[in-house]
Amino acid sequence: MSKKSKQCQLQHKYLCKPEITPQVIKKGMKVKDLVAEYARSGAFNAGRLAEACKLYGHMLDTDTTVGLTLSGAMTPTGMGGILINLIENGFVDFIISTGANLYHDLHFALNLPIHQGDFRVDDTKLYEAGIERIYDIFITDDLLIRTDKFIQDVVEKASITGPISTADFHYILGKAVLAETPSPQLSFVAHAAKHNIPIFVSSPGDSSIGMNLTYLKLLGKGIIIDTDLDVLQTTAIVFNSEKNGVISIGGGSPKNFYMQTQPTLAQILNINKGGHDYFIQITTDAPQWGGLSGATPTEAISWGKIRSEEVKNHVVVYSDATIAMPILAGYVMSENKPRKKKHLYRNLNSYVSELKKHVK
Repeated sequence: MSKKSKQCQLQHKYLCKPEITPQVIKKGMKVKDLVAEYARSGAFNAGRLAEACKLYGHMLDTDTTVGLTLSGAMTPTGMGGILINLIENGFVDFIISTGANLYHDLHFALNLPIHQGDFRVDDTKLYEAGIERIYDIFITDDLLIRTDKFIQDVVEKASITGPISTADFHYILGKAVLAETPSPQLSFVAHAAKHNIPIFVSSPGDSSIGMNLTYLKLLGKGIIIDTDLDVLQTTAIVFNSEKNGVISIGGGSPKNFYMQTQPTLAQILNINKGGHDYFIQITTDAPQWGGLSGATPTEAISWGKIRSEEVKNHVVVYSDATIAMPILAGYVMSENKPRKKKHLYRNLNSYVSELKKHVK
């Protein structure tokens, strides 16, 4: 074979995708039209976001059990409203979050205002004014104290006699939000409880909710959160699902808590499902620093956390989640029909019992 013929073969292999042409932005474009332009270019993180949109849609069409992990200060930005939309359409089946995102979600249900702020500010002056800052978001001492009081009241009124999982506690909390707050429609914690979507927190002591539980325990009114139950329940969900996929916003502990369900099955329980079927992550973290938030799905394949058979079963979008997540959610909202809800919280005990039968 001549050098030119070999080169032509190689070019055909690598130049098989469509040519890139200038993107067209038109008046009145919808989210799906914008994603189509991203896909037509296929370049950089706009291209990855288009791939993520298609993959999420595919997950929903194949009746995948969809987990969503949430880290970073997302609910203070208003992202809880997007999560409510996904929950109401059956596009999320269970959630693993930082406690802070749940805590700040409660402010909206309690009609406690979160304000636009500015990162170019004297934080000493904010402290004197009784204002806390989350980058360019302002909240007040009074807001925190009133939210703390609500959590304490919920726990004191709950009839809990033994250890419970974080999903159990957040179901109780969500039911209280539905019944006792002025604006429960603004809380994704409330909507999750309404539709029996379990919410797990991988580090329950690492938030104001955990701080309040600790305070009550000092007074002899506390409850016991058993994180071993969380590991069992999340693993049981994955075990009992035909296909599994995740939308990981940020990374951190919630991401790993979801991903570890496959090694729990294969490494610890000797039940090998071969890894998660689908993985989508929106992150600003790079892999070379060795942190979990930046760890790539290809690295996860080496741990048996993600299946390796399909090239297009995982996508990482390197973007601010407040930019990318509304587009991702808007796309599936426009392109996919609402799904029948799985009501996983009602099945947790039976799922764990089924898992126990298969432990070798």
